[in-house]
Amino acid sequence: MTDDKPRIAVDIGGTFTDVVLEHGRKQHTIKVLTTRPDPGEGVLDGIDRVMTLAGLHPNEIGLIIHGTTLATNALIERSGAKTALITTKGHRDAVEMAQENRFEQYDINIDRPIPLVPRYLRLPAEERMDVNGNVLVPLNEDSVEEIITTLDQHEVESVAIGLLHAYVNSAHERRIAEILTEKRPALTLTLASEVCPEIREYERLSTACANAYVRPLMATYLQTLGHALKSQGFTCSFLLMTSGGGLTTLATAMRFPIRLVESGPAGGAILTAHIARECGIKDVLSFDMGGTTAKLCLIDEAEPLKSRAFEVDRAYRFRKGSGLPIRIPVIEMVEIGAGGGSIASVDKLGRIQMGPESAGSDPGPASYDQGGKLPTVTDSDVVLGKLVPDRFAGGNITLNIKKATEAVERDIGQPLGLATEMAAFGCSEIVDENMATAAHSHAVEWARDVAKRTMVAFGGAAPLHAVRLAEKIQVNQIIVPTAAGVGAAVGFLLAPIAYEVVRSRYVRLSEIDIEQVKRLFQDMREEATVVVRQGAPTQNFTEKREALMRFVGQGYEIPVPVDDIVLKPGGETHLLAAFEAVYVGLYGQTIPGQDVEIISWTLSLTVPNKVTARSVETISNGAKPSPIASQSMFDPGLSKSSQVPIYDRATLQPGDRIAGPALIAEDQTTTVVTEAYDLSVNSLGYLVLNRREKDPI
Repeated sequence: MTDDKPRIAVDIGGTFTDVVLEHGRKQHTIKVLTTRPDPGEGVLDGIDRVMTLAGLHPNEIGLIIHGTTLATNALIERSGAKTALITTKGHRDAVEMAQENRFEQYDINIDRPIPLVPRYLRLPAEERMDVNGNVLVPLNEDSVEEIITTLDQHEVESVAIGLLHAYVNSAHERRIAEILTEKRPALTLTLASEVCPEIREYERLSTACANAYVRPLMATYLQTLGHALKSQGFTCSFLLMTSGGGLTTLATAMRFPIRLVESGPAGGAILTAHIARECGIKDVLSFDMGGTTAKLCLIDEAEPLKSRAFEVDRAYRFRKGSGLPIRIPVIEMVEIGAGGGSIASVDKLGRIQMGPESAGSDPGPASYDQGGKLPTVTDSDVVLGKLVPDRFAGGNITLNIKKATEAVERDIGQPLGLATEMAAFGCSEIVDENMATAAHSHAVEWARDVAKRTMVAFGGAAPLHAVRLAEKIQVNQIIVPTAAGVGAAVGFLLAPIAYEVVRSRYVRLSEIDIEQVKRLFQDMREEATVVVRQGAPTQNFTEKREALMRFVGQGYEIPVPVDDIVLKPGGETHLLAAFEAVYVGLYGQTIPGQDVEIISWTLSLTVPNKVTARSVETISNGAKPSPIASQSMFDPGLSKSSQVPIYDRATLQPGDRIAGPALIAEDQTTTVVTEAYDLSVNSLGYLVLNRREKDPI
């Protein structure tokens, strides 16, 4: 990460695999269809193509960074390994009882998330620790022998070991792992005390089960891909993007693949935060729309919101509690089934429904002309004239306008008695409205407002829908960065090498022992250092510490920074002041006279990426470039289609200005500018769309 050799970033999406090769300030990008069932084929194909574009050989590459949705897809599609859970006797049903609440109060047919491990494979071990890690019941190793018989009987491939209070004392978990390794070395093992050493039994067990469920698949995939790259002559480091926005090593990713679940979307958030810093913008909304999903993330003070928990495979799209909880460091965002491949249909009430089912890469939308028959968002965009057919995916796919029109007319227009163009507009409106609803819901959850923010739009489909979404959520400015169509992969190249460690050690602030806290952080630092040095053998780490705190009696904690002064004698006074400052910032007041408790502690080490600092310069030449062609496009503001000019983004220069309506075509996406917006190119080459207040420029 410190040399100037070319670097490659690869992002596997549900429809496309994006590849970016960066050499100095120059970037080469490519989109290829994601290959199923082996995504590695698409990765190798994309790398080969981008290497040909750049005219480079494998031994010239300095680093390969990879993000993948493979673990996410395995969890959603339930295509992971046959997994068992070993847990404390009497607690096998914790993953089924969950929170014992109803996330949808008035739905009598509520669908609860189904545990990854069925009850007959949730196996009890005789042992018990107390809350402080003291042994109440010693481990009965005979009970482990009985478990092995059951594992053999059901041909289990992977085992999660999650015992009560093992986050404080993991001795029994480690002993069970030793026995299984000795007796059944082919088994893949996941210890809850390693993957999620935190309180809250349900979330810890759910995370351990998820890691065990995807680990054989991910380990095989990553190892196979790593060997394939070496066989082709790549001798450089191979790092993986994590959900928390940092890079980690192949070995760590194979051990904890659950940390990769949101790796692609995290890259997009990193890109947006970088753009916010470059452009000096305080509050930003990241909008990433690809072929399968749309992701929206709030960026405040050029930093994405972060969390320690999220849910995967929600039965109810926006309803918290309807998915499988995963406790890992993650960039907080909302993700919905709204992408270019989202399938359009008409329900029994005569309403247009968009997704969440997707046509994916195979067979893909009808306009791909490779067997797909159902209308999708992409097909609607083709009918509305928002895509330039021969420029789609860098010319690798020529869109078939006739088949797109037939699909929309047959499945949407005819059932609703609408003209084909209005049927396509209806599909586009519904998907944009779904994204607007998701953006508002996400912002409300975090006590934020999306209105008046600047939107950064990237991904293959986002620049097509950015203007209409912006109008719905009252955003007046949109930025479309360079290489927007492969934005998440570009974000990988900006990410630092990082690793976070968490420990649950309960203590009341009135009883805290600062020396004990220092020793705890020292142990956490040593663990994180081992991981980070594998990817960056350097001492130049940035260290961040936090305490997860709350008033005694509360159910949820908030992260509070632990500065060096807190770890000195009398540090509890400074920690209390830091907690009250964060608490007042969130809730407006504190609770006088109430003691404070710390539930967990976190420590992260980061090796900052070496990114050349740039900033926007004022350019006022106001040049108006010449279009390369024109085509008919439907404009919702005008409620009709009209001929609009098409501009080639590659020929646009800083200072150029264009009045909407217009289309800006580039290899990996198209930016739609409606009649309500004006576009300019800033000094960094980014397209900046501003809502028009006066006459067109």
